[in-house]
Parts: sequence; C-alpha cells; structure tokens
Amino acid sequence: MKVDRLVEIIDSDFYTGVPDSQLKALCNHLMDTFGIDPVHHIIAANEGNCAALAAGYHLATGKVPVVYMQNSGEGNIINPVASLLNDKVYAIPVLFIVGWRGEPGVHDEPQHIYQGEVTVKLLKDMGIETFVIGPETTEEEVGAAMARFREVFDEGRDAAFVIRKGALTGAPKVEYKNGNAMAREDIIRHVVKASGEDPIVSTTGKASRELFEIRAANGQSHKYDFLTVGSMGHSSSIALGIALNKPQQRIWCVDGDGAVLMHMGAMAVIGANRPKNLIHVVINNGAHETVGGMPTVAGGIDLVGVAKACGYPDAVSVDTFEALDGALEAAKARGELSLIEVKCAIGARDDLGRPTTTALENRQNFMEYLNTL
Repeated sequence: MKVDRLVEIIDSDFYTGVPDSQLKALCNHLMDTFGIDPVHHIIAANEGNCAALAAGYHLATGKVPVVYMQNSGEGNIINPVASLLNDKVYAIPVLFIVGWRGEPGVHDEPQHIYQGEVTVKLLKDMGIETFVIGPETTEEEVGAAMARFREVFDEGRDAAFVIRKGALTGAPKVEYKNGNAMAREDIIRHVVKASGEDPIVSTTGKASRELFEIRAANGQSHKYDFLTVGSMGHSSSIALGIALNKPQQRIWCVDGDGAVLMHMGAMAVIGANRPKNLIHVVINNGAHETVGGMPTVAGGIDLVGVAKACGYPDAVSVDTFEALDGALEAAKARGELSLIEVKCAIGARDDLGRPTTTALENRQNFMEYLNTL
C-alpha cells in the first residue's frame, strides 16, 4: 500500500524510531514531511530509547505515539514494554511499526533468520496486538485493523503493524549527504593496512561487508576479522572482551556512529577497564547509511570529548587520509587505549557484496586464529 495512506490511517502526529531498510518508504516519508523535528519526528539512539520517549509524549499529550523499527530492535523494547508501557504498570498505549526482516520463507541474511522466526511471537508474548501488512493487504484491511487498535489503546495496551518485504510503496525521493570527503571503504582499507595481522572486530552493516571484500581483493585470509553481522552497538564490547583476554595482542574495533550511539554505555565500560591493547576506530558519517542514510545525532556531538570523559586516555578526530594514517600509526606506537573518530562521507558502491562465508565459519576461523596468538 502507499505509505502516505498508511500514515493517514494511523493519524498520529508524533513518530520516533530507528531506521530500517524494510521501512524505507516510511522513513523517507517522515523525513520529507517533517525532517528531524522534536515536535513530530525524532530518530533515537535505540528502540528502547524510542519506547521511553514515546511514553513521555503520551504522558504530556494524552495522544498515541508511533515507534518504528526493524524487528532486530524488539530485544531493546522488551524492558520498557514490560515494565513501563504494560497495562499492569502505567498502561501507556504505543503503536509500533516493525520491519519484518528474516520472514520465514523469504531469503535474508543469517543474522535475521532466527529473529524473523520469532518476530510475531515476541510481540504477542509482550501483549502487543499485532497485524501483518503485506504487498497484497488492502487499505480497507489496514483501516479495520487500526479501528481495532484504537480500542486496544483505550485499554492502555499496545499494538503493532508488522511490515513484510515490499509492503509499503510510494516513498518520496530523499537525498542524504554530508560535507565529508572520505569514503568508508577507503577508510577501512587504511585501517587494514595499518593493522597488519592484528585481529579486527567490525560493526554490523556495510562496514563488515566492505572489510570482507577488502580482504578478498588483497588476497588475505578472513581469519583476522570478526564480522559482527548483527547485534548492532555491541562490536566494541566484543572487542573489549577479546582485548582483556589477549592482553599481549593489539585488537582493533571498526565501529560506526549509529552503533556507538545505540549502546554508548559500552564506551564507559571500555574507558573504566582501559585496555592498553585496544584501538577503537569510529567511522562517523552521521547517518544510518546501511538502512538508507537517515541521520543520526552523531554529526553534531563531540565523540572525542565523550571518549575522554569515559576514560579513554587518547582520542582524536580526523577528516583527511593523511591525518588518519598519522593517527593510526600513533595509536599503534602509543600502546594505550585509543579512539580515532574518522569523519566519513555517506555512500557505498552499488555492487557491494556480502560475506560468502557463513557466520559459523567466520567465528571458527577467527577463534582458531586467536588461539595462535
């Protein structure tokens, strides 16, 4: 169905969410209509953040807010749904719009398979009334579901539209760009050169896909890299766990701004433990580029200042390849926990592929390599 008709049927004036490629039509509609507007539309750090923000909106206005997200974010909403929104607690009504990645019977990447299997079950287990919208769903059916949802909201309960692949159409064209010059793939290529045979933990999305293809183009083994294909926001914690248990081996984390924001508390834990062998590279394009390019708030915050406040002894920001190479070599020579923020352009190759090895093969090869160090 046309995305503008869905928005009309929902008839809400406040949306908050974390962007999803399955919901690109909705995300682009919201950006085209509102942009980033604290009154009508906020892209938050993680899905739990969205649920709480939506609760505040309802408390202030008495209206029903909308939270949009990929189904991978269901784990992040379990706590606020169960202990804040639930009708046995504060009875705060929220409409969730959930992009269904990994839907059974629809080919998808390995990190989406199990989440796809349990998407609807998790929502129902949380007491969330659910209606699935597919390409064949009519406006009349969605309208009837929304009428039922309004009765649910009156009871202080929550509801969700689960969006199947290809269900929403009519997305406006929105161009996402920034003023940065360096491409992420080239940045990662410089990191690979500087890291040598050191292990790298890379964040979810295009960064891991680019790292995989760079190794292939270089004729290098993939054993050096742990590709965090899912679990957004947790690659730095994985790297910390490795660094603390391999104290004589330098460990690199290639992170993204959206991932850092999603679980920023990880930086405080890293800073408190201060592993001397960890180099944390944050590629900051101020965007959720892997799922479409919608903005994050990282384009306007001081990540270097955040890192230093969290206990990183060394943190720098660079925006040229000359400065990047200097920062990489300085971090290697320093032998201290370091953060390097790299200002990055939005964009990737149209023909960017995906890893050709399985997640289990990646884990096994990486662990075998770690055991040699």
